[in-house]
Amino acid sequence: MNQLKRLLILVLIFTLAQNTFAQKGIIKGVVTDVFSNESLAGVTLLIQKTNKVTVTDSIGRFTLDKLTPGFYNISVTYIGYKPKTIHEIQVTNAKATIVNITLETDAKSLGEVEVRSSSYKSEETPLSLRTIGVAEIKRNPGGNRDISKVVQSLPGVAQPVSFRNDIIIRGGAPNENRFFLDDIEIPNLNHFTTQGSSGGPVGMINVDFINQVDFYSGAFPANRGNALSSVFQFRQKDGRSDRQSGALTIGASDFAISAEGPISQKTTYLASFRRSYLQFLFKAFDLPFLPTYNDAQFKIKTKIDSKNELTFIGLGAIDRFALNTQANDTEAKQYILANLATNTQDNYTVGASYKHYRTTGFTTLAISRNYLNNRAEKYFDNNEELPKKMDYSSKEIENKLRLERSDKYNDWKVSYGANIETGRYSTETFYLNPYGPTVNYSSKLDDLKYGFYGQVSKELFDDNLTLSAGVRADGSDFSSLTNNPLKQLSPRFSASYSINPAVSLNFNTGLYYQLPAYTVLGYRNETGELTNKNVKYISNYHTVLGLEVNSGSNLRFTAEAFYKKYYDYPMIEFQGDTVNLANLGADFGVVGNQPVVGLNGGRTYGFELMAQQRLNKGFYGIAALTLVRSEFKDKSSQFVPSGWDSRYILTITAGKLFKRNWEVGAKFRFTGGAPYTPYDVPFSSLKTNWLINPQGTLDYDQLNTLRLGNFYQLDARVDKKYPFKKWTLNFYVDIQNLTNFVYEGQPYIDVVKDADGKPVTDPSDPSRWQMKSVKNDIGNMLPTLGIILEL
Repeated sequence: MNQLKRLLILVLIFTLAQNTFAQKGIIKGVVTDVFSNESLAGVTLLIQKTNKVTVTDSIGRFTLDKLTPGFYNISVTYIGYKPKTIHEIQVTNAKATIVNITLETDAKSLGEVEVRSSSYKSEETPLSLRTIGVAEIKRNPGGNRDISKVVQSLPGVAQPVSFRNDIIIRGGAPNENRFFLDDIEIPNLNHFTTQGSSGGPVGMINVDFINQVDFYSGAFPANRGNALSSVFQFRQKDGRSDRQSGALTIGASDFAISAEGPISQKTTYLASFRRSYLQFLFKAFDLPFLPTYNDAQFKIKTKIDSKNELTFIGLGAIDRFALNTQANDTEAKQYILANLATNTQDNYTVGASYKHYRTTGFTTLAISRNYLNNRAEKYFDNNEELPKKMDYSSKEIENKLRLERSDKYNDWKVSYGANIETGRYSTETFYLNPYGPTVNYSSKLDDLKYGFYGQVSKELFDDNLTLSAGVRADGSDFSSLTNNPLKQLSPRFSASYSINPAVSLNFNTGLYYQLPAYTVLGYRNETGELTNKNVKYISNYHTVLGLEVNSGSNLRFTAEAFYKKYYDYPMIEFQGDTVNLANLGADFGVVGNQPVVGLNGGRTYGFELMAQQRLNKGFYGIAALTLVRSEFKDKSSQFVPSGWDSRYILTITAGKLFKRNWEVGAKFRFTGGAPYTPYDVPFSSLKTNWLINPQGTLDYDQLNTLRLGNFYQLDARVDKKYPFKKWTLNFYVDIQNLTNFVYEGQPYIDVVKDADGKPVTDPSDPSRWQMKSVKNDIGNMLPTLGIILEL
């Protein structure tokens, strides 16, 4: 019997080996002109480090076959067009890999094919643009297939030391970023988002649908407005046109199912659904809170003909956050239960874009609607039979229309367009306020926003010098301070000079505007009047100078110095004091729904270094160092460090592909300690205060005068892929905080309790509780074992 078992095992291993490694993969697609969408015949495609080469046929199609499963880089060249490299294309033998490529004309190479480094920039944005491929997103160590976490590998990007996804760009607040999914703006990128800001613990976007992410940390093109720190352009792939396909992903906290394929000869689709089971895990670990999230995403694209295409997209989430009141056996759990509210959120974005191609360019018409329903409640002692301490509900609904036109005439590029948006904000807000009268108001606000832009770019001196100038203007009918778009005139200028084919010097300067959040605009006082009519568009001047070197073997170096000067940032009444809104936004709940008592400024400046190795001989990596200072004026109009002043950020991410489809990667992050504000212990200890707000009140007379220690984290990931004939199986282990580093966050204060768990009165003042400081340790090793099945 034992011999029979051994024989069966040997047969099974032999069969797996045959199915796994005997099959070959295919890359196929179409090459077109990026402006006219005309197919290009005779384009040469070469798989780097091999002799595998092909040429597109009369209608732009190409096929590269008989490929061993793995990752490949493809170099694309064509007379009269700029060369291009497509990095890290994953090939399996289960299905053909579809790669559709667009090329841009290049007057410099009309007579010949010139081998030059593939460009990572555009005329409008010659610097501060980073591009992330799908392979980098999926395998990022510690990223757990979450795009927001992947971005942390890039220069200029910081994140609060917590499990949230707030993105801090070059010292700016997390509400200064804008996100686009294809041509549609998506206001919410994360589950359990902070209303009035951004961020949350888990990203919503399905990474399996993403083809590329363009991340602008400055030098925004004129067609993107209402942003001060960054713009993210998530570009989805098209659904497969040749066959139905699907995937099942099971991770530590959720499972997801997705499908794609043709609906008709001209129409394809992508669709996915994800559901978490965190609430079961958290309950099993006896944690005091139970989060549940669900999300869905789809894309439907119809290629009407070679000159017209129509795309529909959708992204939505249902989030629920409940308290586990039975988990109260420690002081830490009791503290959490005393302060966390139950929360529900529903949000979605749906949109459609129509693109029409002409001989010289294309026109895009985009229409969309987004919705957020946010509700939170808190009862005394978490007992629904007792009065409420807080009852908050709010809705935000926006409808957006945008028209853009882009053309290229030889070495001139011209683009222009306009947008109009309607917004509706409503809220029912009630909370007991230990710093003053009870807050209890209803608000409804209808807002009309509008804008227009134009940009022109020109290549000079045999394309060695590229200049681009743009302007946009935005307005809102909120008040007389915001309704004139000429008051928000936003000029920008960039220049790029190629010292040689591999080295370029780049520059950009611009003035950018952003309207404060609806939570600020829609705040009303007890008489029902809109209180914050004094706000303006927040603005900043942003200047960047950089050097870029693209050497051989897909290696890139960049160095950039930046300076941002802020104006008209709201100063709000907060916890009985005054604080600059630029310091807030990295916590759950709502930001900005307070009276604005003034406007003030700030500044951030610094220097970035980056070295990026795209896939070469199985190795890839990126190292980024940022030195940054972030300072905003306090209530005395003095510059003080902001909450995002981490000063230095070092990130190193690297990985190696091995034989038989093994892959190992690691990511190391090191940041300087963030500043923080100490507590006003005498005020916090008042019994009347603690009854309503059982946590420390910050002393804003000492805004950010203390600083935490330095932080580091090491993440690791191991992938093993099994490519079978008609399906692929991927096992991965992703470990966050491999060294189990415990970070000492800002300590919190709590009341001293006796042996029976009752608060102890301060012996010197019977109106106060006796207080104590409690350590706030952050960080545990978090392993994730995942399975991905692709059909």
